[in-house]
Amino acid sequence: MTLVQYLNSQFALTQYLDFMGRLLLACLCGAVIGYERTKRFKEAGIRTHIIVCCAAALFMMVSKYGFADLTAEGGAVFNGTRGADPARVAAQVVSGISFLCAGVIFKNEGIVKGLTTAAGLWLTAGLGLAVGSGMIFLGISATVLISAIQYFMHRYAVGADAYAANRIQFTVKSDTDFYEALLRQLEQWNAQVAESKIARRRDGTTDYDLILRRRTEIGYRELKTFMDSRSEILSASNSPIR
Repeated sequence: MTLVQYLNSQFALTQYLDFMGRLLLACLCGAVIGYERTKRFKEAGIRTHIIVCCAAALFMMVSKYGFADLTAEGGAVFNGTRGADPARVAAQVVSGISFLCAGVIFKNEGIVKGLTTAAGLWLTAGLGLAVGSGMIFLGISATVLISAIQYFMHRYAVGADAYAANRIQFTVKSDTDFYEALLRQLEQWNAQVAESKIARRRDGTTDYDLILRRRTEIGYRELKTFMDSRSEILSASNSPIR
């Protein structure tokens, strides 16, 4: 039996072209989801999403069609293959992608980052499974839906996503009245304290390390105005957390 005869005995040429088309479509769907992540300078960008979606589609096609030679033309099961379960391959994609998703979640200065990217990777694997199984309309619909949601949710942020985070550090020479003044200033800024650390040095100075959240980032002018009003502040720094 020649190679061509062997290939034709498994699937027709049109079926192989259909498989290739599904892989290309999966790459396109992954690229659409990853494009938004890349524009926001996230760790898992367009290439990662393309690979995840394409791999998931490949696994799904292997799961669905890779065991075609275990049954006869009439549907009878060959001896010794009764325990074969094509669904196992697709099931492992769902659990296996979780390890990759966990790798993009990290905690930065008290703020957890990467949850949206991890969820996007998980969804991208689902898109690949849908396209690989032949549910083309479902895969394209999910791609358009999630892309639209990502765009509008970033443009019109709600909930915790609508808050900006700043890390502000102070070094003061005397914290007798500074603590109360700081609390009043936080009320004026309408800022919430997500995390705080206070350390006293041997030279009598005190370090304040605060993670603050509010609707907009705390700017340079706001911090400078507060510094000018408090003579005990020796130094200060302000770093936006993104």
